[in-house]
Amino acid sequence: MNETGKQSEWLVSMEQSGLRLDQVLAVAWPDRSRAFFQKCISEGTVLFNSTPANSSSKRVKAGDRILVHWPEPASQVLCAENIPLNILQEDEDILVLNKPAGLVVHPGSGNTTGTLVQGLLFHDEEAFSGMDAEDLRPGIVHRLDKDTSGVLVVAKTTKAEAALKESFKSRHTEKTYLAVAIGSFQHPSGEISGSIGRSPHKRRKMAVVSDGGKPALTRYRILAESASCSLLEVQILTGRTHQIRVHLASIHHPILGDSLYGGRPARMPFLPQRQLLHAWKLSFPHPTSGEIIRCKAAPPQDFLDALTALGLSAPGAG
Repeated sequence: MNETGKQSEWLVSMEQSGLRLDQVLAVAWPDRSRAFFQKCISEGTVLFNSTPANSSSKRVKAGDRILVHWPEPASQVLCAENIPLNILQEDEDILVLNKPAGLVVHPGSGNTTGTLVQGLLFHDEEAFSGMDAEDLRPGIVHRLDKDTSGVLVVAKTTKAEAALKESFKSRHTEKTYLAVAIGSFQHPSGEISGSIGRSPHKRRKMAVVSDGGKPALTRYRILAESASCSLLEVQILTGRTHQIRVHLASIHHPILGDSLYGGRPARMPFLPQRQLLHAWKLSFPHPTSGEIIRCKAAPPQDFLDALTALGLSAPGAG
C-alpha cells in the first residue's frame, strides 16, 4: 500500500485474486465499509489499472493496481438557508417540488452551501434535521443535475426515505422529461440502450461502455421539430447518472446547451445558457398509503423562451 496525501494505492496480492473490487478495497482499508467504496466507484474516484473503475463487482487479479482519490471528509454541519422552494405537493411523508435550473440538490465537492438540502432545512427543520444527515443528503432519494430543472420528490421521514428509494430501485416510478436535442430524427419515436459507466478518458463524464457499467434504457418521442433541433418527450426506465444526456449524445443528438456532452456547437443559431433538459412528470407510489402520486412541473421560462427562439412549439397540457 502506498499513501500520498489525498490518494492511496493498493497492489492486489495473489491471495486477493478473484475477489470483487469493493471487497479488496474494504480489506485494504478496513476502517471503511464496502458501501463507502461502492459510492467512491460510482463517483469515479477509484482508478483500476489507471482507468476509472466502472463496477464494484469487477473481479481483480494479482498485480492489479488500485488508486483511490479520497473524498473530502464530511465535517460540514448542515445549516438552514432561506432558499425559495416551488412546492407542488406536500404532506407529513413527502415533499414534491419544481427544482429550478442552477440549484444543486445536496452539498458536495465545491458546493457546500446554497443547495436544496439547506433550503429544505429552512422549510421544515424539524423534519429534515431529525433524519440521518451523515452523508449531507437527508431526504434525498433521487437527483437532478444542477442545470436540469423539474419535478423532484423528497422524503420527510426515514421510513418514507427507505420506501421511496426502494420504489426507484425496483422501477415502480415513471420519469418523463422534456429535452431539446440537436438535429432531426428519422423516426417519430425510438429507444436507446447501452450500459453507462464512468468515461475511461474523463472522470467527470459518463459514457456508453462495453465493459462494466450498468444497463440503461431510454425511450423518446418527437413532439416538435425545427431546422436545427427536435423537442423530445423522454422516458427513462433506469436511473443512471447523466443517462439522457449520455444516451442522446451516443446517437449524435446531444442536448442543446450541454457543454459536457457536445451540445454547444458553434453553428447553432441559438445557444441557451444551460442544457435544455426538464424533468416534466413523475409518478410513484406514496411511501405510506401506496397510492400512485402523479406530479407535473411546468417548464421554466428560459426553456419556453428557448423553444420560441428555435421555432419549436411548446408541449401541450397533456
